[in-house]
Amino acid sequence: MGFKMGIVGMPNVGKSTLFNALTKTAAAQSANFPFCTIEPNVGEVNVPDARLDELAATSGSAQIIPTRMTFVDIAGLVKGASKGEGLGNKFLATIREVDAIAHVLRCFEDDDITHVEGRVDPIADADTIETELMLADLESIERRRANLVRKLKGNDKEAAQQDRLLAAAQAVLEAGQPARTVAVDDEDAKAWKGLQLLTTKPVLYVCNVAETEAAEGNALSAAVAKMAAEQGAGHVIISARIEEEISQLEADEAEMFLTEMGLEEPGLDRLIRAGYDLLHLETYFTVGPKEARAWTIRAGTSAPQAAGVIHGDFEKGFIRAETIAFADFIAYKGEQGAKEAGRMRAEGKTYVVKDGDVLHFLFNT
Repeated sequence: MGFKMGIVGMPNVGKSTLFNALTKTAAAQSANFPFCTIEPNVGEVNVPDARLDELAATSGSAQIIPTRMTFVDIAGLVKGASKGEGLGNKFLATIREVDAIAHVLRCFEDDDITHVEGRVDPIADADTIETELMLADLESIERRRANLVRKLKGNDKEAAQQDRLLAAAQAVLEAGQPARTVAVDDEDAKAWKGLQLLTTKPVLYVCNVAETEAAEGNALSAAVAKMAAEQGAGHVIISARIEEEISQLEADEAEMFLTEMGLEEPGLDRLIRAGYDLLHLETYFTVGPKEARAWTIRAGTSAPQAAGVIHGDFEKGFIRAETIAFADFIAYKGEQGAKEAGRMRAEGKTYVVKDGDVLHFLFNT
């Protein structure tokens, strides 16, 4: 699996420019006026991972198949979106479908690009969006709790659990905090996720800076970094304009351009890595003569669950996983060399897969 990240923010902060760059398309119209994104644009990109290339080269794999990540470009939200202002309600619904939110914040000055509220203040922008999401959640909670009254009178256990969790979310929201600040027990985790509250989504703040500030950022992005740290959220510094330029270049030209700008890697790489960290995602590999392939799992995934990402039958009939660490696979020149060196392990159902593991699953049909 990959994961789905919604790109949100105020109008004219660079969301569509960033989306175009990330997906290497011009599918999202970029224009200097609010609401130029009417329908949410969806684009899939390969997740860059240099390890996959090394594994393929070592094994002589005929094909390389990276894991995929989905970006959803959601129209600019404004104050009052929770009440339907702008194009609010439609896009609040779209946010419910994503795994995480990339909140693009304008951290650049440009008199030629208008701001819907006539100022450049990323902290205020972040607060506006968060407030609208919180208000939308409160409205949803009040409506849903009212609909549970009859079931609660009938002592419905599932309804009681749902109402208890909704009440906990309502309490923190009314105190001015997002629902993700609620401490949820393991036994409630599935039901909590099923509530699909907007403010339970993990947030990654994307500081869109001027081209000359892409390497180090500026005072505005520093303020965002401080805010993100206080919230336990992630943040990255990106120049959407630079990413857009890079997306139009050949690989060698792009590398040269990055060097000239003082950057070690494209913003896409940093954004995806930050997204993986935010969602506690990891990658394991399957390697053979036909293909070298990457698979995304959540940290803490057991070997049978990891096998199930490939096919449900692999999980149901799981016997064991022949496991080689990435470093050993490369150092001993492939599966046979690692096996001869005693670096291949047979792991059972309780094994927790580690990032970079090269796995071969044995299972009953």
